Amino acid sequence: MMNKITVVGAGNVGATAAQRLAEKELARTVVLVDVIDGVPQGKALDQWQSAPIEGFDTRVVGANDYQPAAGSELVVVTAGIARKPGMSRDDLVRTNAEIVRHVSLQIKQHCPKAIVLVVSNPLDVMCWVAKQVTGFPRERVIGMAGVLDTARFRAFLAEALDASVEDIQAMVLGGHGDTMVPLISYTTVAGIPVTHFLSKPTLDKIVERTRNGGAEIVAFLKTGSAYYAPSAAVVQMVEAIVHDKKRMLPCAAWLQGEYGLSGMYCGVPCKLGRNGLEKILEVKLSPDEQAALKKSAEAVKETMAAVSLRLPSSSPDSAGR
Repeated sequence: MMNKITVVGAGNVGATAAQRLAEKELARTVVLVDVIDGVPQGKALDQWQSAPIEGFDTRVVGANDYQPAAGSELVVVTAGIARKPGMSRDDLVRTNAEIVRHVSLQIKQHCPKAIVLVVSNPLDVMCWVAKQVTGFPRERVIGMAGVLDTARFRAFLAEALDASVEDIQAMVLGGHGDTMVPLISYTTVAGIPVTHFLSKPTLDKIVERTRNGGAEIVAFLKTGSAYYAPSAAVVQMVEAIVHDKKRMLPCAAWLQGEYGLSGMYCGVPCKLGRNGLEKILEVKLSPDEQAALKKSAEAVKETMAAVSLRLPSSSPDSAGR
């Protein structure tokens, strides 16, 4: 158990993540921070009042500033505008980059030793913004994308196979968006290659549905985006870190030559433990998978180029966000 975990952004993803973190008692205190007056306080109070029923002792508190978050060992960043119908993740980049920049300045000032898990979209670019602004090493700035994309992939495979999701092992790499790379070569059902059960055309359709998994939900909701699965995904990462589980999970990590890529965040297999990112695992990819991963990385770099990032001076920006 950690002493304090902060969730920045009290929207659907952030508030649901805070509730899950509290219910799992991953910290003594969960702080929910948002710029809208009363929203984090009200949601945190509501969650705390559920504690006697759900049986957890983690205290949930809400705030509009970062003082209550001071000293947090882990910060989950969900702040940003919501994705709307017809909006690609890349359309979000300029507005959300400025939001994440402000948040990162506050994290640097109030939580200088924290591990930062970024959820804001476009995910890979927002991770880069957070890393650049905080100046934290790559081990302490990680993105939640692959865990969610892999969960969607596994869910769709389970549906097609009429099988338990627990028996399906898979991994989705690459950028979080239309160019993500589900690894068919490493996908198994109870240890048996998935290609034994499903034809290539069927698998291609499932891969395409996985890539459009978020957009499919947005189309249904019309005025919002996914939050149950994203919050569950980030909490799985937090749990791996808090309990030093050494989980092998697909996460967005800053690459320094791994998979022939560098200077960007991209989804790769990672070992998560108490120190955050403890190792990037390089697995052998098929030529098609390697080409797809390179294409995905190029798309991330294109989006990075759209951001004009203002790095902090020696004096932290105290305006907050």
